[in-house]
Amino acid sequence: MTEKNIPLRTIKSFVIRAGRMTHGQKQAIETGWPQYGLELQQGLLDYSAIFKRNAPVTLEIGFGMGQSLCTMAEQAPEQDFIGIEVHKPGVGALITLLQEKQVTNVRVFNCDAIEVLNNSIADNSLDRLLLFFPDPWHKARHHKRRIVQPEFAALIRRKLKLGGIFHMATDWQPYAEHMLEVMQQAEGYSNLAQDNTYVPRPLERPITKFEARGERLGHGVWDLKFQRIS
Repeated sequence: MTEKNIPLRTIKSFVIRAGRMTHGQKQAIETGWPQYGLELQQGLLDYSAIFKRNAPVTLEIGFGMGQSLCTMAEQAPEQDFIGIEVHKPGVGALITLLQEKQVTNVRVFNCDAIEVLNNSIADNSLDRLLLFFPDPWHKARHHKRRIVQPEFAALIRRKLKLGGIFHMATDWQPYAEHMLEVMQQAEGYSNLAQDNTYVPRPLERPITKFEARGERLGHGVWDLKFQRIS
């Protein structure tokens, strides 16, 4: 087994939650998948063939219901975006938004992010990788399920171009501290925060309704940006 294909873990970083899809979400997937959908069977992606142009590529892991990803793509039409989400209702919701707003610079995977990274994303090919509000796995015995671990940081570094950005955000301070510890120790990265901790919320990351509600209740959000430097 080569280093590139070493599985990062046997435990998934997510739980498949039973959620019913709306009729609209099902219809969006049926009608929109040929345009927006990507499959692991395609192998390594050729971004220029998929998007019919050469442009910076951002990958988002776990886009939820897709509002932020759609907004980012709308606001940056000169860039291309790939989203990964395991929960089908979220995939249907995102495709609904993309169709309604006629956004064309987004493609979608409906599967595990680690499989996508290992099988579909070429090394040194991404300009940015986004990980917003991943499951913090609050209980100590579940901390090993957190996606941000040393092996994951090394995998992301390999997929980013030199100078590429790994941007994380969480509303759970203990997880923010965990992310910071992992990334500070990871090789080949530089923290873009002036004080070597967290960056102010970047303007390119949209505020979700959930985040806005949390802010009104006094909840914090921590953003981390690390750049691949070697």
